[in-house]
Amino acid sequence: MRKQNSPLFVILGLIAHLTPLSTRTQAAAARDYRPLAREIFRELIEIKTTDSGVGSTPAAEAVAQRLRAAGFPEADIQVIGPSARKKNVVARLHGSGRAKPILIFGHLDVVEAPKEDWSPDLDPFKFVERDGYFYGRGTQDMKGAAAIVVTNFIRWKQEGWVPARDLVLALTADEELYGDEDGVDWLLKNHRDLIDAEYSLNSDGGDFQTRDRKPYSIAVAAGEKKETILQLVTHNRGGHGSQPRKDNAIYQLNAALDRIAKLRFPVVLNDVTRAQFDALSALESGQVAADMKAVSRDPPDAAAVERLSEDPYYNALLRTTCVATMLEAGHGPSALPQRAKAVINCRIAPGHTSAEMLQTLRETIADDGVEIAWQFNEPSDPPASPLRPDVFAAVRKATDRMWQGVVVMPGMETGMTDARFLRAAGIPSYGVSGTFLEQGDGRAHGKDERIRVSDYYAGVEFYDRFMKALAGGQAQARAMPQLPARSSVCRGSRLGADHLVRSSRRRLPEPVPFLAEDAAMAAEIRESSRNVRSPLRR
Repeated sequence: MRKQNSPLFVILGLIAHLTPLSTRTQAAAARDYRPLAREIFRELIEIKTTDSGVGSTPAAEAVAQRLRAAGFPEADIQVIGPSARKKNVVARLHGSGRAKPILIFGHLDVVEAPKEDWSPDLDPFKFVERDGYFYGRGTQDMKGAAAIVVTNFIRWKQEGWVPARDLVLALTADEELYGDEDGVDWLLKNHRDLIDAEYSLNSDGGDFQTRDRKPYSIAVAAGEKKETILQLVTHNRGGHGSQPRKDNAIYQLNAALDRIAKLRFPVVLNDVTRAQFDALSALESGQVAADMKAVSRDPPDAAAVERLSEDPYYNALLRTTCVATMLEAGHGPSALPQRAKAVINCRIAPGHTSAEMLQTLRETIADDGVEIAWQFNEPSDPPASPLRPDVFAAVRKATDRMWQGVVVMPGMETGMTDARFLRAAGIPSYGVSGTFLEQGDGRAHGKDERIRVSDYYAGVEFYDRFMKALAGGQAQARAMPQLPARSSVCRGSRLGADHLVRSSRRRLPEPVPFLAEDAAMAAEIRESSRNVRSPLRR
């Protein structure tokens, strides 16, 4: 006769069986992820992902290897692309499937950085920590943000977090180039199933600003201007420079450029820019604050528009702009020019189309002898994204926990990112980089690019809190894989292990439902932004 175990022995046996797994999960939740974040950042910076360097593939493979080591199955990681040097990495963290996925994307390539253009003691492709900053090409644009997202995907896998929906990571090639190997565009055309989502989060977008080293404002990019490039060309029979005539290819082109310089396109505002100006008014004072409030109304106040247009940034938010950027003319110093060419860079506001902009230019130049041709123009005119309350609520929740009083607002990028491809494909996009930059210290694409060490580590923590507020779900017990040893924690960080998630069993908040039919959506976002006041208001 077999002896039966008492219920007490059964319970004790179950506890003994489950304890190692639970302990591992709690260890993941309590782990300080700064050393891992620093090591991933260093690795990406030191891979020369310029077009003249090794391309994006080595960086994509490095990210994939990190994810495999963290326990992502091979089936959930793809390294694919249009060519051997221009591959992208796509990975999936599976959720409970209660909603369509969220895509989190950014790019791995960086612009060229000749060493002689940097300070003598800095190599753009060597990761350097000095005086509270990380230096290297891509620290601002955008390997810092990429490393933050990769670190958190590893964290979420180790914690056993199961969000309410799948989270898809895509780090891609050739965002910085005007070519046909752009990773987001290529994935949409060839493997849309891998990145298809209800909406997307752009790690290369948004504007987190500090002023005097203190967090000041956060703009979530819900729209961006479309970039187009045109050529203006004039022709002439030319002749000898000793016998000048009134008809001259250079003068004719110059007259056209002078008309463009005086051109001011009509104001084109949308829900994003109205809410942005309304929120910005809380950060300003006097006439500027009043003008921002006045242009946020529909219709905007004409006098306020006129005054704000004198500022290049506010002017760019208000309307489409065109500017001459290159000139080429003549074939000899003693010859009358037979040909003159100018390159015009135009940034088209959402709600204004390429065709409308081109027609305005033709009417402004009013000279059939000036040829106008596209040098670069993509076929779509992407709209701004709707102001999703769940996205903004999650940003505010994470912000309030870390930087009480910082203004959160919608924003429009005056530059161009890969979000344009997703918006054109019907996938709304929201720029949330998570990393603060000091006002006046923008060094992307420039000399001695850098980011503050404390701001980088704060970004790691912010993105974890933001995504858990946005995607909901629950942490579950799971075994934590052993990762390679990491370097020690960098000095200068203001974040400690006590800021990390403390319990793997903690129930996380459910995502805020989004109703596309909600007619009060834009007003709700504007009102919420209006009621926040920054302690740094001047």
